[in-house]
Amino acid sequence: MNPLVLRPMVSGDIEAVMRIERRIYPYPWTQGNFSDALNSGYLCQVAELGGKMIGYVVIMPAVDEVQLLNLGIDAAYQGKGLGGALLEEAMAQARAQQMQRMLLEVRPSNIAALALYRKHGFREIGLRRGYYPADNGREDAMVMERIL
Repeated sequence: MNPLVLRPMVSGDIEAVMRIERRIYPYPWTQGNFSDALNSGYLCQVAELGGKMIGYVVIMPAVDEVQLLNLGIDAAYQGKGLGGALLEEAMAQARAQQMQRMLLEVRPSNIAALALYRKHGFREIGLRRGYYPADNGREDAMVMERIL
């Protein structure tokens, strides 16, 4: 298998990112969310395998910590360790910027994401009630952290 290549996301990538985002999330980010993240100077990267975009990550630095805002791997490439590789690379880049910890929110119903984050050393530190939209109203978010 070709190695996973990460490169900075550019505005021209947003359409392809949106195709993945819509395939993998029931409540996807909007094009504006990705544009705003890029324009705000967040660390936005795309992951490519053999020249094909298969995922992306968006992290927001704040003083000495980063917030993982979005991480996605196209459905056809999930379950192959690529999400973990992308997460590890994002953490390495945060460490290189002297960040002390990474925070994230995740749906309790997103079993695969919870398993990924736990496998990579994240622990639950809180709960945000009614954080996410859901078919039956709202869903809580588990807040997780990883000391870098």
